[in-house]
Amino acid sequence: MKKKARKLSDNIKEADRVVLGDGEDCIFSTDTNISGINNNILVVGGSGSGKTVSIAESFLLESYNRNIITTVTKRRIVNKYIPLLEKRGYNVWDLDFVHPENGNVGYDPLDFIKSYQDIVFIAKSIVTANKKKENTGGDPYWDEAATSLFSAIISYVLMRKENPNFSDVLEMLDKLSFEEEYSELKTNYDSKFDRLEKINPFNFATVNWRSFRRLPIRTASCVFSTLNTSISFVFTPELRKMFKMESKISFEKMAREKRALFVTTSPVNPSLNSFINMFYAHIFKELFEIGERESTGVLPVPIHFLADDFATGCPVPLFDQYISIFREKGISVTILVQSESQLSAIYGNDKSTTIINNCDTYVYMGSNDLETAKNIAMRAGIMTEDCLNMKLGNQIIFRRGVKPIFCKRYNIFENEIYKGLKDCPQEVLDTTDCFVQERKSFISELKNSIKMCKLDDIPDDSMEYERISFLKEEDLGLDSVYKNLFEEDTDDF
Repeated sequence: MKKKARKLSDNIKEADRVVLGDGEDCIFSTDTNISGINNNILVVGGSGSGKTVSIAESFLLESYNRNIITTVTKRRIVNKYIPLLEKRGYNVWDLDFVHPENGNVGYDPLDFIKSYQDIVFIAKSIVTANKKKENTGGDPYWDEAATSLFSAIISYVLMRKENPNFSDVLEMLDKLSFEEEYSELKTNYDSKFDRLEKINPFNFATVNWRSFRRLPIRTASCVFSTLNTSISFVFTPELRKMFKMESKISFEKMAREKRALFVTTSPVNPSLNSFINMFYAHIFKELFEIGERESTGVLPVPIHFLADDFATGCPVPLFDQYISIFREKGISVTILVQSESQLSAIYGNDKSTTIINNCDTYVYMGSNDLETAKNIAMRAGIMTEDCLNMKLGNQIIFRRGVKPIFCKRYNIFENEIYKGLKDCPQEVLDTTDCFVQERKSFISELKNSIKMCKLDDIPDDSMEYERISFLKEEDLGLDSVYKNLFEEDTDDF
């Protein structure tokens, strides 16, 4: 039976619906007080089964009130749905990790640091972002030492730079050099951290820096190499541009205003996945803390994450723990994967089982994976062979507390709102011309980065004195001595 599409002008006050298949019995409310279950949805289907068009796009069509964060790999989806969501009163953010200049907002981890734990969280997330490390079985000491060094650099920039961004952190790290002198490690930043130590020997930056300075030269080289490798792997030149964008994401606005966020990722660039998944871990952490500050313990506006190709790249840190308590904070997620085995390969058997068990709705759209088919057959009470040979377009919906629903996938092409949407309004160029233009632009940028200039033309980018946020001047009994120390520190990074 066809469902009449809602009009854009309708003032809908009830919770948004979720359309998972064709028919009235495949349309559900997202009001947990009505359903009694959480809104987490796991969608499993092989390539070409219709996960994106039938589930992801129908989710966007049915979004009127909830705040949404959507991960996409196809820009056409962003361009198609931004006008629709804006008509419904959404303020739309477009965060493009592949080509930041195509988006309207950037993300800078420094904007959300408000405690020492936040500094360590960001430093550790970046140092351990490379998934290849999980299979090396290396000594964790190197990651821990690299995290300590990175924490020292981050905290120093926050102390000394006015309105810093993450590019300042990376620039300081890029310029770090050291050598052995009289059996001691000497660096080009010793004078900077010595000035901090004169003010307070136990400040956070100095304590972490001191642990690096005391290392033997060979050990220090290994620690620096560990950190530098992580930085080079995660922060491509394209990504570094994002930190200098004027408009930045605000998690507070995401939690309180009517917002939609599109996150564009690359299906073929693994280095981006590391930073993007750290970004998601950061979002979850911040939203949980915002919810905790509310008197009800719940976010002011419910937020739903739509994660297409969730099991590609590397795992979102602590996701198996976050999903267990999403509901109590007003958060939910729709996860699209090709098979349960794909999820297990990324998160491991135990964590993937936790993720699956915390999704009260499971949509199976067919897969060639034998283990997935066995699990579905057991759930649905049918033969494994029937799961493997399920016709394209058929699916099974599992909802906690009810019997499986055997149905057809949702035909979005009959939706009147969908018919009115326009594909990418951008001018369509020949693919060969696009490649040539993109390559010429990149080669030009590469050449410009090494153009020679006169020394006198290089601007003095020295840091001006800034009151250290982690220290209270009055508590330390400092006055003009404090300022004089930093007035001397006018050298660049």
